[in-house]
Amino acid sequence: MTSDLHAAPKHLGAGRPESKARSYTRLGKLDVYDYYLSILVVAAAVLPLAAVGAGSLPMLLLFLAGEVCVLVALVSFDDVTGFRDGSDIANYGPNDPLRKKLRKPLVAGTLSEREAVRFGWAAAAAGAALWGAAIALAPNRPMWTLMVIAVTYVIGLQYSYGLKLSYHGLQEAFIAALGVALVLAPYGLATGEFSGFVLVQAVLFGFGPLMFGVYSNTNDVEGDRGVGRPTVAALTTPRGNALFIGALSLGEFLLVLGASLTGVAPWWFVVLLLPASALRARQYQLGFGAGDIMRARKLGFRVHRLYVLLLIVANLLVALGIAR
Repeated sequence: MTSDLHAAPKHLGAGRPESKARSYTRLGKLDVYDYYLSILVVAAAVLPLAAVGAGSLPMLLLFLAGEVCVLVALVSFDDVTGFRDGSDIANYGPNDPLRKKLRKPLVAGTLSEREAVRFGWAAAAAGAALWGAAIALAPNRPMWTLMVIAVTYVIGLQYSYGLKLSYHGLQEAFIAALGVALVLAPYGLATGEFSGFVLVQAVLFGFGPLMFGVYSNTNDVEGDRGVGRPTVAALTTPRGNALFIGALSLGEFLLVLGASLTGVAPWWFVVLLLPASALRARQYQLGFGAGDIMRARKLGFRVHRLYVLLLIVANLLVALGIAR
């Protein structure tokens, strides 16, 4: 069984060799930048404020660089585990022409397992150093923020490596919580404060990766079941999974509506975000009405990026006192 798994990539990737640099870029998923947009949401919330310290901008840049490195480590280790257990070979192999196997260098045979592990640990070390530098430079260091950063770093490396949290029923929760942390942590370092409005934005930001992740899980259900990776899609029926994703989609809108109605967010917040809410409904209809899960997944990236743009607009309006 082990020899079969390690022989498969040579067969799958025989057609298109590519440079090591390109393969490492693919391994780190540097073209998928959606988590990194968190820093733009935070910057829009804090940089217009006169009370924010002069070190906030360089701190945010260091935090972003560290964020990139930590996430590169996370996805590199995820690919190592997916290669070892065979799920990536099942999901990206010749039986699934919609998936590009070159996006998985271990499956394509363009990187070895040893190279991927070394790359992951190098990225993890760089991420720790950069986040440490961001903390040292930060105008504020509230204890809750330091705890969020420490937990995010440690847990991030355990997502599908080490403790393999995503193999113990925590995948969906982790994907959302990671997005929340990547907004709250730099905000706390910049302002030293906790904000209910920023928390709402952080949860909405975390919903973005979650809401294209659950569609990926829907497509990958057989591969995940085969290796015992308990995503919601793998654990429930197709109807149950559809209801779960529908509940997430509705819950996202209700969060925005509730924030506006309770005063946590400005009254106009729900109106501003209506285009993104409508596009989210379209994503669900496309995935479970039209049955085109992969197009729905792709649309999820657009929904997330639209939410980010609208959150930036909301923060600028509030920070500049244009709308209250």
